[in-house]
Amino acid sequence: MKDRTGKELSHQEILSKGIKRADSVLNEFTLLLLHIVGSIPSHHLRRFFYRLAGIRIGKGSTIHMGGRFYETHKIKIGNDTIVGEGVVLDGRDAITIGNHVAIATDVMIYNAEHDLNSPNFGPVHEPVVINDYVFIGPRAIILPGVTIGKGAVVGAGAVVTKSVDEYSVVGGVPAKEIKKRPMLDLSYKIGRASWFR
Repeated sequence: MKDRTGKELSHQEILSKGIKRADSVLNEFTLLLLHIVGSIPSHHLRRFFYRLAGIRIGKGSTIHMGGRFYETHKIKIGNDTIVGEGVVLDGRDAITIGNHVAIATDVMIYNAEHDLNSPNFGPVHEPVVINDYVFIGPRAIILPGVTIGKGAVVGAGAVVTKSVDEYSVVGGVPAKEIKKRPMLDLSYKIGRASWFR
Protein backbone atom coordinates (compact mmCIF):
# COMPACT_ATOMS: atom_id res chain seq x y z
CA MET A 1 0.00 0.00 0.00
CA LYS A 2 1.20 3.53 -0.82
CA ASP A 3 0.41 6.95 0.60
CA ARG A 4 -0.76 9.91 -1.52
CA THR A 5 2.83 10.83 -2.39
CA GLY A 6 3.51 7.33 -3.70
CA LYS A 7 5.68 6.20 -0.76
CA GLU A 8 5.38 2.50 0.14
CA LEU A 9 3.98 2.08 3.66
CA SER A 10 4.95 -0.49 6.28
CA HIS A 11 2.30 -2.47 8.20
CA GLN A 12 2.88 -0.23 11.25
CA GLU A 13 2.41 2.92 9.16
CA ILE A 14 -0.80 1.49 7.62
CA LEU A 15 -2.17 0.71 11.09
CA SER A 16 -1.21 4.16 12.37
CA LYS A 17 -2.89 5.87 9.39
CA GLY A 18 -6.02 3.72 9.88
CA ILE A 19 -6.29 4.75 13.53
CA LYS A 20 -5.80 8.41 12.64
CA ARG A 21 -8.46 8.17 9.92
CA ALA A 22 -10.96 6.53 12.32
CA ASP A 23 -10.28 9.26 14.91
CA SER A 24 -10.77 11.93 12.23
CA VAL A 25 -14.11 10.43 11.12
CA LEU A 26 -15.31 10.24 14.75
CA ASN A 27 -14.34 13.89 15.27
CA GLU A 28 -16.17 14.91 12.09
CA PHE A 29 -19.28 13.05 13.26
CA THR A 30 -19.11 14.81 16.65
CA LEU A 31 -18.85 18.18 14.91
CA LEU A 32 -21.86 17.27 12.74
CA LEU A 33 -23.86 16.54 15.90
CA LEU A 34 -22.75 19.89 17.39
CA HIS A 35 -23.87 21.62 14.21
CA ILE A 36 -27.31 20.06 14.72
CA VAL A 37 -27.23 21.02 18.42
CA GLY A 38 -26.57 24.61 17.31
CA SER A 39 -30.11 24.69 15.90
CA ILE A 40 -31.78 23.96 19.24
CA PRO A 41 -33.49 27.16 20.49
CA SER A 42 -32.43 26.64 24.11
CA HIS A 43 -29.27 28.08 25.63
CA HIS A 44 -29.36 25.54 28.44
CA LEU A 45 -29.44 22.51 26.12
CA ARG A 46 -26.78 23.91 23.77
CA ARG A 47 -24.49 24.76 26.67
CA PHE A 48 -24.95 21.25 28.08
CA PHE A 49 -23.92 19.59 24.81
CA TYR A 50 -21.10 22.06 24.09
CA ARG A 51 -19.66 21.44 27.55
CA LEU A 52 -20.04 17.69 27.03
CA ALA A 53 -18.01 18.09 23.81
CA GLY A 54 -15.20 19.80 25.74
CA ILE A 55 -15.86 23.53 25.35
CA ARG A 56 -15.31 25.32 28.67
CA ILE A 57 -18.08 27.89 29.09
CA GLY A 58 -18.11 30.18 32.12
CA LYS A 59 -21.02 31.21 34.33
CA GLY A 60 -23.62 33.35 32.59
CA SER A 61 -22.05 32.88 29.14
CA THR A 62 -23.72 31.49 26.06
CA ILE A 63 -23.25 30.71 22.39
CA HIS A 64 -26.23 31.71 20.27
CA MET A 65 -27.67 29.44 17.58
CA GLY A 66 -25.69 28.33 14.53
CA GLY A 67 -22.20 28.08 16.06
CA ARG A 68 -19.62 26.13 14.02
CA PHE A 69 -16.47 24.43 15.32
CA TYR A 70 -13.50 22.54 13.85
CA GLU A 71 -12.35 21.23 17.25
CA THR A 72 -13.79 21.81 20.72
CA HIS A 73 -11.36 20.80 23.47
CA LYS A 74 -9.20 23.92 23.17
CA ILE A 75 -12.00 26.51 23.39
CA LYS A 76 -12.42 28.37 26.68
CA ILE A 77 -15.02 31.09 27.25
CA GLY A 78 -15.05 33.17 30.44
CA ASN A 79 -17.98 34.47 32.48
CA ASP A 80 -20.78 36.79 31.28
CA THR A 81 -19.79 36.48 27.61
CA ILE A 82 -22.18 36.28 24.68
CA VAL A 83 -21.15 34.71 21.39
CA GLY A 84 -23.54 35.65 18.55
CA GLU A 85 -25.36 33.62 15.92
CA GLY A 86 -23.41 31.84 13.20
CA VAL A 87 -20.02 32.33 14.85
CA VAL A 88 -17.10 30.10 13.79
CA LEU A 89 -14.75 29.10 16.62
CA ASP A 90 -11.93 27.11 14.99
CA GLY A 91 -10.51 25.34 18.04
CA ARG A 92 -7.67 23.46 16.31
CA ASP A 93 -5.42 25.47 18.62
CA ALA A 94 -6.35 27.32 21.81
CA ILE A 95 -9.06 29.97 21.71
CA THR A 96 -9.32 31.84 25.00
CA ILE A 97 -12.19 34.31 25.32
CA GLY A 98 -12.32 36.39 28.49
CA ASN A 99 -15.07 37.71 30.72
CA HIS A 100 -17.75 40.25 29.68
CA VAL A 101 -16.94 39.83 25.96
CA ALA A 102 -19.54 40.52 23.25
CA ILE A 103 -18.97 38.71 19.96
CA ALA A 104 -21.53 39.68 17.32
CA THR A 105 -23.20 37.65 14.57
CA ASP A 106 -21.15 35.76 11.96
CA VAL A 107 -17.73 36.48 13.49
CA MET A 108 -15.05 33.97 12.44
CA ILE A 109 -12.16 33.20 14.77
CA TYR A 110 -9.49 31.03 13.14
CA ASN A 111 -6.35 29.65 14.71
CA ALA A 112 -5.17 27.39 11.89
CA GLU A 113 -4.19 28.19 8.32
CA HIS A 114 -2.09 26.74 5.52
CA ASP A 115 1.62 27.56 5.26
CA LEU A 116 1.95 29.18 1.84
CA ASN A 117 5.74 28.71 1.98
CA SER A 118 5.54 24.97 2.66
CA PRO A 119 6.04 22.57 -0.27
CA ASN A 120 3.21 20.38 1.09
CA PHE A 121 0.88 23.32 2.00
CA GLY A 122 0.92 22.07 5.61
CA PRO A 123 -1.04 23.56 8.48
CA VAL A 124 0.15 26.26 10.87
CA HIS A 125 -1.60 26.55 14.25
CA GLU A 126 -1.42 29.56 16.58
CA PRO A 127 -3.58 30.38 19.61
CA VAL A 128 -6.02 33.30 19.71
CA VAL A 129 -6.65 35.28 22.91
CA ILE A 130 -9.54 37.70 23.37
CA ASN A 131 -9.26 39.53 26.67
CA ASP A 132 -11.97 40.89 28.99
CA TYR A 133 -14.49 43.55 27.87
CA VAL A 134 -13.75 43.19 24.16
CA PHE A 135 -16.46 43.85 21.57
CA ILE A 136 -16.14 42.22 18.14
CA GLY A 137 -18.55 43.56 15.52
CA PRO A 138 -20.56 41.51 13.01
CA ARG A 139 -18.72 39.52 10.34
CA ALA A 140 -15.26 40.37 11.63
CA ILE A 141 -12.53 37.79 11.02
CA ILE A 142 -9.80 37.09 13.59
CA LEU A 143 -6.79 35.22 12.20
CA PRO A 144 -4.31 32.85 13.91
CA GLY A 145 -1.89 34.21 16.50
CA VAL A 146 -3.91 37.34 17.31
CA THR A 147 -4.35 38.67 20.84
CA ILE A 148 -7.02 41.32 21.37
CA GLY A 149 -6.30 43.47 24.42
CA LYS A 150 -8.69 44.32 27.23
CA GLY A 151 -11.49 46.72 26.30
CA ALA A 152 -10.65 46.76 22.58
CA VAL A 153 -13.32 47.11 19.87
CA VAL A 154 -13.14 45.40 16.48
CA GLY A 155 -15.37 47.04 13.87
CA ALA A 156 -17.87 45.19 11.71
CA GLY A 157 -16.29 43.37 8.77
CA ALA A 158 -12.71 43.94 9.95
CA VAL A 159 -10.03 41.36 9.19
CA VAL A 160 -7.67 41.25 12.18
CA THR A 161 -4.25 39.95 11.11
CA LYS A 162 -2.18 41.40 13.99
CA SER A 163 -2.66 41.76 17.73
CA VAL A 164 -4.76 44.67 18.98
CA ASP A 165 -3.69 46.86 21.91
CA GLU A 166 -5.87 47.39 24.97
CA TYR A 167 -8.71 49.90 24.48
CA SER A 168 -7.96 50.26 20.74
CA VAL A 169 -10.78 50.60 18.24
CA VAL A 170 -9.80 48.91 14.96
CA GLY A 171 -11.49 48.45 11.61
CA GLY A 172 -10.88 47.76 7.94
CA VAL A 173 -9.11 45.14 5.85
CA PRO A 174 -6.55 44.55 7.21
CA ALA A 175 -7.67 46.06 10.52
CA LYS A 176 -5.91 49.25 11.60
CA GLU A 177 -6.35 51.41 14.68
CA ILE A 178 -8.99 54.10 14.25
CA LYS A 179 -8.87 55.59 17.73
CA LYS A 180 -8.46 54.76 21.41
CA ARG A 181 -11.35 53.99 23.70
CA PRO A 182 -11.10 55.87 27.02
CA MET A 183 -9.11 53.70 29.46
CA LEU A 184 -11.80 53.28 32.06
CA ASP A 185 -12.07 50.90 34.95
CA LEU A 186 -14.57 48.74 33.08
CA SER A 187 -17.11 46.95 35.25
CA TYR A 188 -20.22 46.43 33.13
CA LYS A 189 -22.07 43.17 32.59
CA ILE A 190 -23.19 42.08 29.13
CA GLY A 191 -26.65 41.06 30.32
CA ARG A 192 -28.79 38.08 29.61
CA ALA A 193 -28.88 36.31 26.28
CA SER A 194 -32.05 36.42 24.18
CA TRP A 195 -34.21 33.38 24.93
CA PHE A 196 -34.65 31.97 21.45
CA ARG A 197 -31.35 32.83 19.76
